Amino acid sequence: MLRRSSIFLALASICVLLTISVAMRTGDAPGSQMKSFASAWFETLDEAQKAKAMVPYESGDRTTWNFIPLPTRKGLPLMEMNVAQQTGALRTVRAALSEAGYDKASKIMQMESVLRMLEGPGSEEKRNPEKYYTTIYGTPSDTDAWGFSFEGHHLSLNFVCRGGVVVDSSPQFFAANPAKLASDVQGPLPKGTRILRLEEDLAFELINQLSEQLREKATIAPTAPKEIRFAALPQPEVTAPEGLLMSDMDSESKGRLTQLIELYAGAVPDEVAKERMRIINSDGPQNTYFAWAGATQPGIGHYYRVQGKSFLIEFVNTQPDAEGNPANHIHAVYRDMTGDFDLPISGK
Repeated sequence: MLRRSSIFLALASICVLLTISVAMRTGDAPGSQMKSFASAWFETLDEAQKAKAMVPYESGDRTTWNFIPLPTRKGLPLMEMNVAQQTGALRTVRAALSEAGYDKASKIMQMESVLRMLEGPGSEEKRNPEKYYTTIYGTPSDTDAWGFSFEGHHLSLNFVCRGGVVVDSSPQFFAANPAKLASDVQGPLPKGTRILRLEEDLAFELINQLSEQLREKATIAPTAPKEIRFAALPQPEVTAPEGLLMSDMDSESKGRLTQLIELYAGAVPDEVAKERMRIINSDGPQNTYFAWAGATQPGIGHYYRVQGKSFLIEFVNTQPDAEGNPANHIHAVYRDMTGDFDLPISGK
């Protein structure tokens, strides 16, 4: 069994190492980088590990995803790898994300040890920073379709590559419990850490800067829902958008909403983020809606949704954190309304 500190050593060193290693390959497209790193990692595994790590591309398991603590998941967990193999897996994750996206992912993993300390004895199995699973779907290729996922509690990242290009990168799920760390704890995360700070603050700024009339139009419910919609479903349902049209906002509010959308889109490498934004911008402000539910200040349940023809963003903060502080537990997701996992939504 690996020492529990090994993942912290790996994460701490890889934040620097992977920034350098990926930067050295800036001439390669993200899909090609992912293929190279995934292939290299796979070759370090023994046969039993390979059997867990690789799933056929056509398997229904490719479109299963979740973010709750589970006894086990598809793929090979970090806790069943040596440090060199962990580094190889995380190098592939780093190639699949932007610097900001990887920083969020690594801190979400580190937060598991925080939860273990806050929840106390008996939480060791449930709160494990090494219980994150790497899966390859098919064979990494510069021509054929293949997939990659990295998933555990509060984190689900899913990618499809074809022809050396990332053709889909959703569902993309990040979460934070606590949303704001209220206590001093051992480890690298200091008191006051807010992994998804901008996802919350930009939205508060947006809803509160709207005129009273527009705020009422944006508000779809006085109470926030308990959870994002379509959680763990292979595809989001196509529902009628609600709330305030972006085209009805003033220029300052449009700018703030654009910042919020770019924040979610920017969790992946620049080339992939630009393609996301190209598609989103083609929807136009006349087809992009901002909806709010619940309180407009921290500490009370709140929720928002940004929806266009091609994308869906949802954010909810209603649950208490591990210490009982109310509305201090965030779930946030980015989805492809033309179809996650590079598959068409039924009926479209």
